[in-house]
Amino acid sequence: MKTELLDYLLPEDRIATHPLEDRSASRLLVVGRTENRHGSFREFPELVPEGALVVLNDTRVLRARLLGHKRGTGGAVEIFLVRKLRADSDADETWLALGRSSKPLRPGTEIDLGPLSATVLAREEDALLRVRLVAGEPVSRAVERSGRVPLPPYMRRADEPADAQRYQTVFAREDGSVAAPTAGLHVTDETLARLRARGVEIAFTTLHVGLGTFRPVTVEDLDEHPMHEEDLVVSEELAAAVSRTRERGGSVVAVGTTVVRALESARDSRDPRRVLPGARSTRLLIQPGYEFGPVDALLTNFHMPKSTLLALVYAFAGSERAARAYAEALREGYRFLSYGDAMWIPERAS
Repeated sequence: MKTELLDYLLPEDRIATHPLEDRSASRLLVVGRTENRHGSFREFPELVPEGALVVLNDTRVLRARLLGHKRGTGGAVEIFLVRKLRADSDADETWLALGRSSKPLRPGTEIDLGPLSATVLAREEDALLRVRLVAGEPVSRAVERSGRVPLPPYMRRADEPADAQRYQTVFAREDGSVAAPTAGLHVTDETLARLRARGVEIAFTTLHVGLGTFRPVTVEDLDEHPMHEEDLVVSEELAAAVSRTRERGGSVVAVGTTVVRALESARDSRDPRRVLPGARSTRLLIQPGYEFGPVDALLTNFHMPKSTLLALVYAFAGSERAARAYAEALREGYRFLSYGDAMWIPERAS
């Protein structure tokens, strides 16, 4: 796909920099075959058909931004955790990270990060560092106490106390993401209860969202884009739930593009509408022309121009239908990106 086909003008004032007071108060664009309808996210449980399976991503966003100083010189440093590589113990872990300081961070540099100490072990590709983190307690606990919420750079603001809760889904439980699975931010406990009351099954996958989700596509042809790698888990319970849904003739609903990537990466080659359990990593790039297997319907937010997330939506809804929906959302004043409004695509393009 030519990247220019994923471009559109996104005015800065359409980027939602703060969440609404009520998670479920966002607007919802219901994308039809020939025309769209404007509603509220509170309608979502009634839009999902009975007998469906709704799959959510239960990853939990880390407080991945760590602020500190170089040992010895006192120079300011920011370490942004990207991916855990190894844990020698709860209090001694090795991570891939981004580092920012007035001078390049070289191997051997030691950094004080509040309750954590960090040592730069090596410089990796894509400006990443290999960093060892040591604490007098579990590293995860020290990061949670001292780290900052990793808001996307397009928000152009520092994190605030409310972000600790609002940039996290209500069902988050598996630590590992550096960005939120944003479609799930709309969902409340009431949403889940109303879905279950209508005979809709709920299940979870885990896909840890990496920093690459914000990487812009800079090549002319999307096929040449170096897709980022993300870790995921499809449980035995989820695989069985998908199979039960197929047997009763129900739809599999993905809440967010991360769920789409998880399920499609785990598809069973013998029966592409089902999934195989297991832990794996994926570099799956979904763009127009892709043939979907397990996923039948999609709830998603509005994504950045020239992004792989937008390419996935174009593939799922059909390029023309998705482009019309985005143009209509812009005309009608929808809020875009992580804290923005949502889009419901009840059926994939044929």
